Amino acid sequence: MYDSRFEHDACGIGFVADAGGRASRGIVDAALAALHRVRHRGAVAADHRSGDGAGLLLAIPDAFLRDWMQRAAIHVESPARLGVAVVFLSNAPGPDGHQQRRLTRRLFAEACGAEQLDLIDWRPVPVDPDALGDLARSTAPQIEQAIITAGDSVSTADAEARCYRARKRVERAIRAAGLQAYVASMSFRTMTYKAMCAADQLAAFYPDLRDPRFVAPFAIFHQRYSTNTAPSWERAQPFRMLCHNGEINTIQGNVNRMRAREGRLGAGLSDDEALLVPVIDDRGSDSAMLDNALELLVRGGRDIRQGLAMLVPEAWEGFDVDPAVRDFYRYHACLMEPWDGPAGLVFTDGTRVGAALDRNGLRPLRYAVCEDGLIACASEAGAVDVNGHGRVRRGKLGPGEMLCVDPEHGGLEENDAIKTRLAAQEPYGRWLEDELQSLDTGEPDETVMPDLVARQAAFGYTKEEFTYVLRPMATQGKEPIFSMGDDTALSVLAQPPRLLYSYFKQRFAQVTNPPIDHLRERLVMSLRSYLGAPAPLLSGGREAARLVQLDSFLLYPSGLEAVRTLGNPFASSDLNATFPVAEGACGLRAACERLAEDAERAARLGASILIISDRRAGPERAPIPALLAVGSVHHHLMRQGLRGQTSLLVETDEAREVHHIVCLLGYGAQAICPRLGMASIRALASAGHLKGEATDGRGAQEHYVKALEDGTLKVLAKMGISTLDGYQGAQIFEIRGRVCRGVAGPGEPGLLQAPQAGHRIPCDEPRCRRRPPRRGASGTGPGVSGAERDGGGARAATRCDGATGWQRLRLLRALCPHRQ
Repeated sequence: MYDSRFEHDACGIGFVADAGGRASRGIVDAALAALHRVRHRGAVAADHRSGDGAGLLLAIPDAFLRDWMQRAAIHVESPARLGVAVVFLSNAPGPDGHQQRRLTRRLFAEACGAEQLDLIDWRPVPVDPDALGDLARSTAPQIEQAIITAGDSVSTADAEARCYRARKRVERAIRAAGLQAYVASMSFRTMTYKAMCAADQLAAFYPDLRDPRFVAPFAIFHQRYSTNTAPSWERAQPFRMLCHNGEINTIQGNVNRMRAREGRLGAGLSDDEALLVPVIDDRGSDSAMLDNALELLVRGGRDIRQGLAMLVPEAWEGFDVDPAVRDFYRYHACLMEPWDGPAGLVFTDGTRVGAALDRNGLRPLRYAVCEDGLIACASEAGAVDVNGHGRVRRGKLGPGEMLCVDPEHGGLEENDAIKTRLAAQEPYGRWLEDELQSLDTGEPDETVMPDLVARQAAFGYTKEEFTYVLRPMATQGKEPIFSMGDDTALSVLAQPPRLLYSYFKQRFAQVTNPPIDHLRERLVMSLRSYLGAPAPLLSGGREAARLVQLDSFLLYPSGLEAVRTLGNPFASSDLNATFPVAEGACGLRAACERLAEDAERAARLGASILIISDRRAGPERAPIPALLAVGSVHHHLMRQGLRGQTSLLVETDEAREVHHIVCLLGYGAQAICPRLGMASIRALASAGHLKGEATDGRGAQEHYVKALEDGTLKVLAKMGISTLDGYQGAQIFEIRGRVCRGVAGPGEPGLLQAPQAGHRIPCDEPRCRRRPPRRGASGTGPGVSGAERDGGGARAATRCDGATGWQRLRLLRALCPHRQ
């Protein structure tokens, strides 16, 4: 039964701003009042006072700071631009805590000096600990503001870039020294006040916010509701450029791909790009990581609205949008994958302040434009009191929409005007026409694979798969429907071991994170994929569009051959994902290492498309499980800093079901050719085993591909992800079994040591001999010989001993346990 006590909500966010950029006390008071009104959006601890976090991000009150400096007898030239760094220092008591705080201040001063910033003094921020609950008080840091300045000849943009580099320097030094410290903000435009408290306690905790001299032209407010991370002072919002209500479902893939870009970010942020690494602080929440990415784009020279449109684009693929705007999004899709998931965003670069929604509009944002220039936006109507401000125009943001208050360009700018302005910045359409190559996925193959039966046996195809999985996909163009539940043994306990894919369980959206209806909301979804070497993230110009675009990640064999024939700059290299059968199970690890080294060598020689193929599997060569091969290459290239220069394409005879496909995509594949699956569907049609619409080989293959595509969309949708490029490399799986727990990917040592690589190398020792199949147990389907499914896992039904040559490949189902 419904009970409102169990209803969960998400964060409360918003901003209050003056359209003309006029600073006033009323803006701060309105933001504090709005924060109080969204208190119900957050949660509190058992002490009823420690909250998930609340905060304000405001323009620096210059007069307020200069007055404090005058009273503190600190002299600074009046025209000098003042900046503020808000630093959370260690709260450790005694001499040890004092030493940590002193060292942090020294490291901060050194970082400022390295970027030609002058540190004027440290200002202890007045606080009232009695306003906090016991939990928040016990973890409260010592909060100080470092007052900094730059020379008069330094532009604001350059000063902000220096702040960014200085903060990265001090963060690196703090990590290296093992100190407890956090730079909440560092800017010549903005400063933050946040705490691990409820919204209505923030002003009580920070007396500064109640001071009548504290004025601002805008204020961003946020009341946090922790959904996927624990509350902490550092995770309270707003962050340095934005606050976020929602969840980033693709966060692991976004972080991995940002790491892959490190070392070749482009643009002139610094002569030494290593200074900016890591771009993403993986200790933060998903919202903090999004803020890290946006900050990089803005400090790299992009307009904050452009940066946000890159990270959280609208659904431009399936809707009728202006051609110039479509070209803008197509161009930037070549540089950045979407940070996908439900998102209400409020942002600022210190001059402009605005709000935006994700492509599905899954978080509410309502705004009010007042006659006297007050503009308010919040996660619910009524959060900001606009009575007494003249006539009011109200509205709400729709999916993918954005609004911005830009005092330098006439005040409020709404979605269409923003997107038109962004699209007119560069000739994106011409660049795409000149550089972006569209490649067809190919045509169904009508030829018969000569060794079809042997390969089906080698890769463990079973009668059940043909009857209950592949045949419905070929005839109906969709996945078969099964009853709910799985009463089979966990893969880690099953004997004999199953295919590697079965150890990975798909995650799904939950709590405040809604799934997507992939049938009725198809317009917001995309299976578009790109091949080639992406340009440096901070670069511009036509080179960024120099990629190959695929409308679908699934390739027919003819489409794969077309990729192989592409010349520079899309040179490809085939990687052999097989190893000698004679090496036995212990040869698998060495094979994975060789494969990874081959990939690294090919990438360094200029190959931008790496094709991982098990085509050479045969009587004397066993295939590396495709998921293990992809994971090994993906993670090795990540470690070598080469993943951002290549794309991975998989040609495999092993993957044939939707779950197999999404596992490969989730661990780094950008395109897949399920060669044997298509050949098997062709054989079913030729043998007359198909009934319904698709009875010929061509139509059956088209239905099979459609079923795989629709099934992939379903998997993306149930995790709340709309686009394939956001899912690629996201690793959104749970892994069952002690050996697998905590493993980052199939390329990691844990899985290599487990008896779950997916295939069985024949062994002549008596303890590894398997019983022959029970009479009548094995089925006969097109290309199926002597195999059966037992307890949900396919197992080869041929004796282990005495198998030689091509017959031995029938047994490639899992590693022999004693040969680890």
